[in-house]
Amino acid sequence: MLFLYTVLLICCAILLIAGIVEQRRHFANLEHIPTRVLVNGIRGKSSITRLCAGALRGGDLVTVAKTTGTAARFIHPDATEEPVYRKFGIANVVEQIGIVRRAAAYKPDALVIECMAVMPALQEINQSKLIRSTIGVLCNVREDHLAEMGPTLDDVARSLCRSMPEDGICVTAEKDRFDILQEEADARNCKLIYADPETVTDEELRGFSWFTFKENVAIALAVAELLGVDRETALQGMYDAPPDPGVLSVERYLTPEGKKLRFANVFAANDPESTLMNINQLLDLGAIHRPLNVVINCRPDRVERNGQMGEIIPDLDPERVFVIGHPAKSAIDAIPAEFRSRAVDLGGDKRDPEEFMAKMLEALGPDSSMVAIGNIHGQGEILLEHLAELPPDESADEPATAAARAEDAAKAPAVTDPAETMQLYVPRIDPYQRYPEAYEARYATPQPHLPQLPAPASYDSHHTHDTVHENAHDTWTEPQPQRGGRPAPAAVQTPPDDGRAAQQHHSRGMFEPRVPPQSSADDSQQWHSPGEPR
Repeated sequence: MLFLYTVLLICCAILLIAGIVEQRRHFANLEHIPTRVLVNGIRGKSSITRLCAGALRGGDLVTVAKTTGTAARFIHPDATEEPVYRKFGIANVVEQIGIVRRAAAYKPDALVIECMAVMPALQEINQSKLIRSTIGVLCNVREDHLAEMGPTLDDVARSLCRSMPEDGICVTAEKDRFDILQEEADARNCKLIYADPETVTDEELRGFSWFTFKENVAIALAVAELLGVDRETALQGMYDAPPDPGVLSVERYLTPEGKKLRFANVFAANDPESTLMNINQLLDLGAIHRPLNVVINCRPDRVERNGQMGEIIPDLDPERVFVIGHPAKSAIDAIPAEFRSRAVDLGGDKRDPEEFMAKMLEALGPDSSMVAIGNIHGQGEILLEHLAELPPDESADEPATAAARAEDAAKAPAVTDPAETMQLYVPRIDPYQRYPEAYEARYATPQPHLPQLPAPASYDSHHTHDTVHENAHDTWTEPQPQRGGRPAPAAVQTPPDDGRAAQQHHSRGMFEPRVPPQSSADDSQQWHSPGEPR
């Protein structure tokens, strides 16, 4: 028995020593990356990660990036990318260690990485142990992952704040719960910046060849400004950056009966707010038109989300609502009674896809649009596969038809102007399969490798000490002109005090901030609090 205890003790000692060695090597790799940007939020993380990386590349900063999700991608400094290998196809936050090691080999100026943690405790560990970001991004707060971060949106906001860097800086486009984010930022001695989407003009947005939102662009511009990249250069870098392969787009098909169909895949917008904002933008841009048809795909493990998709049907005012997947009743029952007659039940876990596809296409008008919402997995994937087999519609729009659509759009119910971002990335069935040929043809040409440039001014190197909260008073150093005399960015100030009462300080728990909330006394700021006059 003593022998077994001795073997157990030796094994534990070996594991402990190996863990300490791995941690020190990981922290050493982090020291080789002076600027680390961690992108967190509910919707739009992958798009913002790519936009930030493109903006920094445009400013001649050697930048490595990594997106997560079903099809995680490692993006090299020359903008080429490859899938992230996952053993057994299972995502785990520990993979960030390997990403940092690969990124450090380039000796980059910046690493832009998407947060892949959902549980609040893991978000804290991802920030304090794995990434130790110098700049945080918290794009928005939406209704998703309520079981892990909820149950309320205020709880979700506080959970997401676990990824804020202590004694660092955080950029956000979240407006409705900015006061909560400010409170959490004060508790971490973190300077919070509001990236105002209204500063992005429609002309600047038209420079993109894919659908994106002003909130995403505003955040990327704010991050680029912090690192000394001017606005025009950052925008050009974002224009040149390849988007996600599943970026939001509208496909035009011809049905077997010769009907014209415009199809928009909105499965990626898992929450109702993002779904509405996404569809309304497509309608405003004329990418889709009325008569509008909606497809809701249901999943047995997402019954609550199925109901949420049914509840927003009055806001979309579609001609028909096709419900596929299982259980279809969970979505149909949530549709208000006055719209329930428009629902067509094509669901069922054993339903033949050829059957529901034939009935769906048969019910469409001669020239209509269709949007797919809900969940992509299951019969949603089958729907996309069958639609991809239809011949494309290459005919031009007739002027009379366009005028009729404008009249229909004028009759449509008014919609709220979107003020937040959404995730545009659409999950793929196989994360390791090749991109579509059109995507490969456009973006596969390797770009010249960016020169190895001196690292920009960054946060104090004490951010890479072995303990999480060892340095409570490290401060951020303003970037200095180092690249060909480029001027340093303007100082970024904290948004004004919104008059919140001081919070009673209490003993700190395992994952609570160590610094009590503090109000800012500086009123001469460039960045402003949302909702206040500028």
